Amino acid sequence: MKLAILFGGSSFEHEISIVSAITMRKVFKKTELSFIFIDAERQFYLIEPEKMKSNFFSSAAYKKSKKLVLKNGAFSSEGLFGSKAVVFDVLLNLIHGRDGEDGKIASLMEFYAIPFISPRLEASALSYNKLYTKFLAQNLGVKTLPYQHLSKNEERKLTMEYPVIVKPVRLGSSIGVSIVKNDQEFDYALDVAFEFDTEVIIEPFIQGVKEYNQAGTFTREWELSIVEEPHKEEFLDFEKKYMDFSRDSQVLAATIDDALASKIQDTFRKIYDPLFKGAIIRCDFFVIENEVYLNEINPIPGSMANYLFDDFEGMVERLSQNLPKEQTIRINYDYIHSIQSAKGKA
Repeated sequence: MKLAILFGGSSFEHEISIVSAITMRKVFKKTELSFIFIDAERQFYLIEPEKMKSNFFSSAAYKKSKKLVLKNGAFSSEGLFGSKAVVFDVLLNLIHGRDGEDGKIASLMEFYAIPFISPRLEASALSYNKLYTKFLAQNLGVKTLPYQHLSKNEERKLTMEYPVIVKPVRLGSSIGVSIVKNDQEFDYALDVAFEFDTEVIIEPFIQGVKEYNQAGTFTREWELSIVEEPHKEEFLDFEKKYMDFSRDSQVLAATIDDALASKIQDTFRKIYDPLFKGAIIRCDFFVIENEVYLNEINPIPGSMANYLFDDFEGMVERLSQNLPKEQTIRINYDYIHSIQSAKGKA
């Protein structure tokens, strides 16, 4: 299999995407990899695998790499003797945050007929926006914590008791997230969150709540990861998640009974199917009084949550062979011909 990894993007999580892409070099041992970088100006570059180091991007040395353009079915470089396509079987969208998780890349790939692993447009829209994720869960009968939605220009009035957690609506990696215990902290937390987004979600913060992560995909059958219990303090802040995204070795499964594991996996399947087909996602769950609550959906998890799977590389290849296909629409102009014919008779 030849796999192209698309990373970077115009996103607050741009650097995390670079870390995830670098990690993929260690994860894929048999697969032939190509790396396609999108910089902050949304220019495409073909990056040689041996140059996949963080300082290659921070120093802007990547600008000496081949520039790419999108054409039907391919990324291509333009030269004196014409264009040359980057050859791969499937593309893995590894752009965290805006561009990668909001549906822009999914739309581009479908428009240019490039096979890709990633949530499709509708799945991206519903999982990128935490408010819409609440609506999705409610529609599916999946429990979530109570919440308050607040826009930047609204009155800063809290409708629930402290402590609470404040999150930007369209951001991941714990960027702009604060735990708030009083009015003074609340005002400051909103200032921080509104630097990154115009809307926030506010939820009760439950000290010591049990949290579990479940990743997976559907190829010809369900391929689910182990259930992980992340080790954390109050919550995983940006620095901890940044380091977390560089993981490339498998972690241990959570010590839970089979009944709870089945509940978590059943809830994951309910969320995934059919909306997220063609993607590898991770869902983060709370368990409160033996009930499973969706915390959030990670449509493009850090390092693709490779560390939760026994055979991540094989799973990616199997998924690449079982991607959803866009319906072919044949345009034959019968309607226009019939109008022209009718006018001719008149």
